[in-house]
Amino acid sequence: MNKQKLVALILPTVLGLAISQATYAQDATPPAGVTSPVGQAPTEPMPTQPEVQSIADIGGVLTPRGRLVIEPSLQYSHSGVNRLTFRGIEILSTLLIGVFSAEEAERDIWTAALTGRLGVTDRLEMELKLPYVYRDDTLRATVPTVGDDSFDIDRDLSGNGLGDIELTARYQLNRGHNGWPFFVGNLRYKSVTGDGPFDIARDSDGIEQELATGSGFHAIEPSVTALLPSDPAVFFANLGYLYNISDDVNQQLTDDLRIGKVDPGDAVRLSFGMAYAINPRSSFTLGFKNDFIGKTKTTYSQNERSTTQSSRTLNVGSLLLGWSYQLNQDVSVNLGLELGVTDDAPNTVLTLRVPFGTGVF
Repeated sequence: MNKQKLVALILPTVLGLAISQATYAQDATPPAGVTSPVGQAPTEPMPTQPEVQSIADIGGVLTPRGRLVIEPSLQYSHSGVNRLTFRGIEILSTLLIGVFSAEEAERDIWTAALTGRLGVTDRLEMELKLPYVYRDDTLRATVPTVGDDSFDIDRDLSGNGLGDIELTARYQLNRGHNGWPFFVGNLRYKSVTGDGPFDIARDSDGIEQELATGSGFHAIEPSVTALLPSDPAVFFANLGYLYNISDDVNQQLTDDLRIGKVDPGDAVRLSFGMAYAINPRSSFTLGFKNDFIGKTKTTYSQNERSTTQSSRTLNVGSLLLGWSYQLNQDVSVNLGLELGVTDDAPNTVLTLRVPFGTGVF
C-alpha cells in the first residue's frame, strides 16, 4: 500500500478537499488544480475502504484484484495457572478442616505461519494459512492422599508439528456511501492437518505423553466485519460464530475406557476497537475481543457403561493493542499484543507479522 493510498484510507478528507467554502471566499484565486467556482466544494471522491493493519483476524481493506500478499508471522502465547483447592469443611473463616491441593501450570505456544492472500476481484479475497506449532507445558501439583500424606507431580510435556491449515474467503458487501460503514463478509474453514488430542501418544493409563498441535475437529466460522472511517480514526467491529463439527472418535484409551462421540463446544466471537493514524506511515490500534465458548460433550464407555460428560463453558476476553509501520508501498511491519482480562484467557499473546505484496495479474 503506497503513501497516497494510506492517506486516502485513514484520512479520507485530504487537504485540498477539506478547504471549506469560507476559506475559498477569503481568496479570490482558487487553489491550484481546483476548477470549481468559488464557494462550490469539489466533487467528493469515491469512498475507499479503510484498513486495520495491526491486529490480525479483524479484517479490513481487501487485497486489490491481481495482487498477492505473502505474510510470514510469528506468535508467542503464554498462559499461567496457579490454583489452590480446598476439599473439606469450613467451620469459621479462620478454621478449615480438610485437605488442600495446589496446582501450578505454565503453558507456552510458539506458532510460525505463512499466509497468502490473493485479490481475486476488487471485492473478493482468498486466504490460505499454513501454521507450524511448538508447545511446551510444565505442570506441578500437590495431590493429597489418605491421612495427612500427599505427593507431588512434576510433568514436562512438549509437542511440535504442522498445525491446522486454514482457508478463508472475504467479500466486501457494500461501497460505504452516504456515511455508511463498510461491511465485509468472512467465511473461514479450519482443517484437521495438525495432531489432535486423540492422535497423540499415550501410556497404558491413557495419560498423554506429548501435546497436540491441532484441535482434531473440523470447524467453520462465518463472521461479519464493519469498518467506519472517522478522520483520523477507523472504528471496527467483528461478530462471528465458530461451529466445531462433532466426530465419532471411537478410540480405546485404556483397557476399560473407550471414547465415543465428541462434540466440541461452539463459540460466539465478538471484537471491536479503533485504529488511529499517527502519520501516513504508522498507526496504533486499541480494541477488545471476547469468545464465549460452549460446553464440550464427550460420550465414553467404561466397564460397558456409557456416560456423557460435559465440560464447563469458557469466557475468553482479551485487550487488544496493535502497531503498524509501512516500510514502503509493498512491505509493512505489524505487531499485535493481547492481554488476557478473564480467567480463561492466555496471559499474553504477542504476534509479529511482515506482509509483502506484489502484482501477479
